Amino acid sequence: MTDLQLLGGTAHAGTLYGIGVGPGDVRYLTLRAAALVAAVDVVAYFAKRGHQGNARRIVDQLMAPGRAEIRFEYPVTDEIPAESADYQRQIGDFYRRTADTLGNLVRDGKSVGLLAEGDPFFYGSFMHMWRRLEGDLPVEVVPGVTGMSGCWTRANVPITWGNDTLAVLPGTLDEAQLVDRLRQTDAAVIMKVGRNLGKVRRAVEAAGLLSRAMYVERGTMDDERIVPLADCHAGTGAYFAMVLIPGQGRRL
Repeated sequence: MTDLQLLGGTAHAGTLYGIGVGPGDVRYLTLRAAALVAAVDVVAYFAKRGHQGNARRIVDQLMAPGRAEIRFEYPVTDEIPAESADYQRQIGDFYRRTADTLGNLVRDGKSVGLLAEGDPFFYGSFMHMWRRLEGDLPVEVVPGVTGMSGCWTRANVPITWGNDTLAVLPGTLDEAQLVDRLRQTDAAVIMKVGRNLGKVRRAVEAAGLLSRAMYVERGTMDDERIVPLADCHAGTGAYFAMVLIPGQGRRL
């Protein structure tokens, strides 16, 4: 048994593991997550069409040759609005088929590690598998460093002080909703920026917060980019991007 397995534990047969792989840099995996990536019978992951999949890329150096893998390719990602009936139909069918595949593997006695970017219970596809399977099969969730935590650390921006409240907002919200919610909080993280960058920037400016907002693209990854949001004038940002608005609460 390796030192990593001793520290992080081993995988149990007939169990689905939701493995949080952190924000992008493999060094931010927990010991438990790293040990399971090495120990499970099958490593599973989601990926956009034509791409390796970010979660799979993160653990690449932990994968020995010949490991059993299964890739679940999304039928759509951001090509059509998530609110549309077509998107929800395609993704709903995809999640049902994926859950069936995972369930069959687990029932056959396999230990399966489904990789999740950041933390499995934070805006992750794993949650849709958990909802369908956790009542019938053994499921263990392994927490991970969230993308936002990795981003505010790399940006050197403490996000909350003293009694600051923090709002986590999806950039897919209506612009007026974004403005309203930004005005009601002390600090904010805006996720799902991507195609919504222009709208998000306008909302942050309208809320009077542009001067302290930071744009972080691919935080902790080799090609990360960290700049003031005021310097971002494009209408579209990277798929892995977020906006950070630090609080200004009590400092002792």
